[in-house]
Amino acid sequence: MSSNLAKKLREGTKKAHTMAENTGFIACFLKGVVEKNSYRKLVSNLYFVYTAMEEELERHHDHPILSKIYFPELNRKSALEQDLFFYYGANWREQFAPSAAAEAYVQRIREISNTAPELMVAHSYTRYLGDLSGGQILKGIAQRGMNLADGEGTAFYEFKTISDEKQFKATYRQAMDDLPVDEATADRIVAEANDAFGLNMKMFKELEGNLVKAIGQMLFNTLTRKRSRGGTELATAE
Repeated sequence: MSSNLAKKLREGTKKAHTMAENTGFIACFLKGVVEKNSYRKLVSNLYFVYTAMEEELERHHDHPILSKIYFPELNRKSALEQDLFFYYGANWREQFAPSAAAEAYVQRIREISNTAPELMVAHSYTRYLGDLSGGQILKGIAQRGMNLADGEGTAFYEFKTISDEKQFKATYRQAMDDLPVDEATADRIVAEANDAFGLNMKMFKELEGNLVKAIGQMLFNTLTRKRSRGGTELATAE
């Protein structure tokens, strides 16, 4: 039995995927504009999301559907803990709470885990395949944008127990295609994946204000330094 779920998810979430990439925070990130305070807030929010998702996937590891796409080697919680230690220090657990968007994301994961656990396939697909597909590129952007040494603050992008990411993604997609789901359930999973993209976008948009403020401050500081040296006048009406 094949549901072609992997293809349905890829085709059915194209628009949402593009919209997510075009949010201000992600668009800036992909262009190499990475502000450390905003980034560490994203990492802290992802920590709560992945903690919830991985707890629920573990809880349902014997589920007739979820068991087929349960791969503990994908888990990101411990990697995120390493990054949070780097960004916040030893007492990182005491320094932040989930944002409103992150809390809504966590609540949705808990809700469907209790009422329709098969929809957890959508959240696993949306997060993990994205992490695997763009991980190394995003890692490089983060390192350059924040001037990080290799191994500093980017554990999230490193899948140390997966030796061949391309082959693993093929295995994962085949597992999704082999899931014992009917057309109606497949459609519900695609709809949930689109909702998952929406939840991610809300987290990104929360960070845009901080990012714009930080970029503005950096630009102001740069222009002020130039002006103080007599090199460039501020191009503003006085």
